[in-house]
Amino acid sequence: MTLPHGPGEPARPLPDPATVDPAVLATLLARHGWVRRGGPAARYGRWTPPDGEPGTSLLVPAGGGFDDAVELLADAVTALSRSRTPSARSILLALAVPGDELRWRREPPGPADTTPWDDAERLRRAARGMLAAGAKAARTRAAYFGARLDGLAGDYLDRVLVVEQGAALTAYTPAPEGRAAVTTLVRALEALRDAVDFRRVSGGPEAFENAVQAGVSRELVRSVEELVRDATAARLTVSWSPAAGTPGGFGNRGVVLDFSPGDLPALAEAAGLLERIEPAVAVTVVGVVTRLKRDDPAGPGSVRLRVLGGAEVRELKVRLPDPGYRLAAEAHLAGLPVRVAGRLERHGGFRRLTHPHGLELCGWEEGDRERLLKSLGEGAEGGEEGT
Repeated sequence: MTLPHGPGEPARPLPDPATVDPAVLATLLARHGWVRRGGPAARYGRWTPPDGEPGTSLLVPAGGGFDDAVELLADAVTALSRSRTPSARSILLALAVPGDELRWRREPPGPADTTPWDDAERLRRAARGMLAAGAKAARTRAAYFGARLDGLAGDYLDRVLVVEQGAALTAYTPAPEGRAAVTTLVRALEALRDAVDFRRVSGGPEAFENAVQAGVSRELVRSVEELVRDATAARLTVSWSPAAGTPGGFGNRGVVLDFSPGDLPALAEAAGLLERIEPAVAVTVVGVVTRLKRDDPAGPGSVRLRVLGGAEVRELKVRLPDPGYRLAAEAHLAGLPVRVAGRLERHGGFRRLTHPHGLELCGWEEGDRERLLKSLGEGAEGGEEGT
């Protein structure tokens, strides 16, 4: 049997009753409003759904040490898979993909202002943007990441299960191994909420710059803008994985974060500020020349590098004078990497290396070919920039 799933979603097998922790199941039932009724507290509990659906009743053992525990859990899993109660699917997903549960909800202004498809797409973009920003900030703090750490964020998003449920979207993130991204995201959003309130009351934008150390970035701000634009209200709630427990520093408090269209002017100001204050970075990169272009056979030209090391971006554009361009062409023909120093500029998302110097051919280091093949398999980045 498989989990109930919506159109276009992959079918997933039901959780194995032998691996279900009764305490986790009971926590999830209580979280979703199910009511425990009767039964000896030391042995089992009978749970009924909050909507009073007739015929649905789960007998959940108090622990896994009883002889009939697996049998009772199998009956409970089967009953949940057949239940028409909306929360039953969420509970099964949380059991099948253990992790922290993040739930976004937008309140659209009305059917005349937006289509359900547009609203759902905006919700998806906002949620993915927040998760990616949290994953990047968990690695290092920056006011503006641009293309930096896109690979790390993409790998993290690949491990997140996203489920759409009408006007809401739920993400199940890996815990405890992927929890740093979520705890960083929550603290960053709390800092952003405080900074927006401070800006609206005091008129000073300095709180946005201070919030960078809490994980706030231009990318996070833009994702919140996406969430609240053309909505009357937006909310993110976070429920920690019952199996992994509540992370340190959060106590037993629930996480509920609200934003509204009234925050948009402050958010727009914050996004511009955070991009401006992020400095260029001096780097020395090693990369493979994948593209060359110039208009004058004897003049300067643009070179695209697939980065192997030295910068946390996948690709870079470099404009080289004629001698450097010829050396890059030689490297391309010989199939050899090059090494070049310069400044990674924030303009264009840290995809451009300016003031290049010290260009030289270099040999293959151990593992470079494997990394190159892996990056090429991920496909070229979309969108060509002007040269």
